[in-house]
Amino acid sequence: MQGLARADDAPAKIEAAQSDAFKQRLFGSAAGQKAYACFTRRYDAEHLARHPHQKVASMKLLVKFEADEQPHAIPYSFKLGLKYRHRKEALETAGTCALMLDEATGKEIQIGCSVDCDGGGLGIAFAKDRDAMVLKLERVRVWPSGKEPEENSEDLSAGIDDKSFRLDRADLSDCAGLVEDKDERLALNRK
Repeated sequence: MQGLARADDAPAKIEAAQSDAFKQRLFGSAAGQKAYACFTRRYDAEHLARHPHQKVASMKLLVKFEADEQPHAIPYSFKLGLKYRHRKEALETAGTCALMLDEATGKEIQIGCSVDCDGGGLGIAFAKDRDAMVLKLERVRVWPSGKEPEENSEDLSAGIDDKSFRLDRADLSDCAGLVEDKDERLALNRK
């Protein structure tokens, strides 16, 4: 994920069969009109002791696919919730995503995501294990959960220990708290 392609970068030509296989692996079934995938990680004290410069103590990632009839609509989006190790408040960020081909291999599909208004972005790719993703970032704008981003946002910038995060697949209910829409949250809790 060198260079961290983002949703607003020019998309690479990805064949429909590649896209469908990626969606199948990401969502665990045919994506249909709407699908979700949840990935989480809570870093234990032992991990944080080995990575003293890591600011992030826990992370939840919700990836959403929603088909749209508009020709240039971006069907992927993300919501990321996190907590820092030395702060109590939960933070979040969100944006749109696009499928990209890995710049290094030109074969592996990854997701490039952007936060509006130059809020940075992140890349998401499958880990070697089937049920894990690797989230990579250079810089992404985060804000207190439930608050407006314009009011008091800050940047989470890649540091020595904050540029790559392995997240494990989790039940959709684990990410339901990231969704603001009540009906959508209830639907995730039922899946």
